Amino acid sequence: MEDQQHAAGDLTDESPDAGDVVETDAPETEAAETPDSESGDEPAVDDENVDDTTEAEEPAPGFRERRPAGKWSLIAAAVAAVLFVGSAAFAGASVQPYLTDRATVEIKLRVARTAANAITTLWTYTPANIDKLADRASQYLSGDFEASYRKYIDAIAAPNKQAQITNSTQVTGAAVESLNGADATAIVYTNTTSTSPATKDVPSLKYLSYRLAMQRNHSHWLVTKMTTVTSLDLTPKF
Repeated sequence: MEDQQHAAGDLTDESPDAGDVVETDAPETEAAETPDSESGDEPAVDDENVDDTTEAEEPAPGFRERRPAGKWSLIAAAVAAVLFVGSAAFAGASVQPYLTDRATVEIKLRVARTAANAITTLWTYTPANIDKLADRASQYLSGDFEASYRKYIDAIAAPNKQAQITNSTQVTGAAVESLNGADATAIVYTNTTSTSPATKDVPSLKYLSYRLAMQRNHSHWLVTKMTTVTSLDLTPKF
């Protein structure tokens, strides 16, 4: 039938050829007029809308304005110098007592060591070397005490040599009792053993402690006086 419509989508026979121009009812748009690049005319500018002040450009993100570093460098250097001087002064004030105490300890150790060596030398001998005992001990003695000790040894040397007495002194402790400039006092604790054929070599044991007055002579400490503080006879009794 002539009035029958074509099936939906069946537009093959009536579709325009590829070369035909299809006209549409859409209104034509006029191309925007652009100023002629060749002409010297420039677009008009509304003077009323122009702001005389020029706004500063915004800095790019992450950009920081640089400021003169000279002033801050001088301030930082001044602060560092003050801190250094202050810390140096504090360190010096702290170290000085430490150095003084350390020096005192070293002197006391020297006094105690000299006192211990002196007592060991003074009271250790054998029949073979008692004759030279005063000479060996003289390096630790001074003044009147040296003369008194030499006189004492000269008196006992012959009898002890005849009796074949051997004396051995072992220092068990030494301490500085006082220290005042070039003068010092030390306490020395000893165990002394004596043997002799007369006693069938049964040792005679004594616990002795001495107080030594000492004086510094240049870099050496010398004994100027000695007294016995403790004397205990620990010889076994049969």
